Amino acid sequence: MVLGLIVLLLCQLVGELVVRTLDVTLPGPVLGMVLYFVVLQVRRPPTDAPLVRGAQTLLRHLPLLYVPAGAGVISYLAVLGGNAVPIAGGLILSWVAGLLVTAGGAALVLRSTGQPKVLR
Repeated sequence: MVLGLIVLLLCQLVGELVVRTLDVTLPGPVLGMVLYFVVLQVRRPPTDAPLVRGAQTLLRHLPLLYVPAGAGVISYLAVLGGNAVPIAGGLILSWVAGLLVTAGGAALVLRSTGQPKVLR
């Protein structure tokens, strides 16, 4: 499991280095996650391999990572309250955009695979 976490952190480090070196407008951890995905696809480790167990352990404890974000929201509650309308508008618009993109992507996949439509 420790080896899996080390590989995960190394992928994140490589992602950060690539982003900072090439001045890419992509977050380093996102590039690291893509790199980790490529490693998993190339190696195809079994489910009990350290690469998989390390990621599963991190995912099991994922709710703990929301605690600092929740504390930040509470500490900036006055600022958030003063900007409630733009924040709510942004949340609603981004939700609608995500819903439309997901629905469009699903429709394209269904159309390209020849699957029958579920909703008519």
